[in-house]
Amino acid sequence: MFNIRPIQEKDNASLAAIIRKVSQEFGLAAESGFAVADPILDNLYAVYSQPNSQYWVIEDENGQVLGGGGIAPLQGDFTLLEIQKMYFLPELRGHGFAQKILEQCFEFTQTHHFKACYLETTQSLWQAVKLYEKLGFQHLKNPKGNTGHSHACEIWMLKPL
Repeated sequence: MFNIRPIQEKDNASLAAIIRKVSQEFGLAAESGFAVADPILDNLYAVYSQPNSQYWVIEDENGQVLGGGGIAPLQGDFTLLEIQKMYFLPELRGHGFAQKILEQCFEFTQTHHFKACYLETTQSLWQAVKLYEKLGFQHLKNPKGNTGHSHACEIWMLKPL
């Protein structure tokens, strides 16, 4: 049994460890400019407590955090919300949690009167790319905003809502 809930301050260390572990698993090195290098990684609660931002964690029946994903204004283009830091430990994968988090992001986007969701990713996360395509994300030729990851992430996608 799993539970999806908003991030709490107590989740910071668990989420940072999950993001570091999954990044290493997929070869997303900090020195290459991926999210694992973000200076805010150890304090995600503060980031997602800001206006127009939200992060959801997925925990097991014992309250252990196994992953999560969030949404926040796109740096450099505050007309868009960006899907951010969606990472899951292996035991969560293949159970539809990525789609559930994305659906919550879409609802959040519409509720907050934004017109689209943006994301950046890389081909090594090809399973995620397939899900994004299935859910209506469109490939872009160039990145939007200024995420700080655009040089590391070669795939940029937008979902109009």
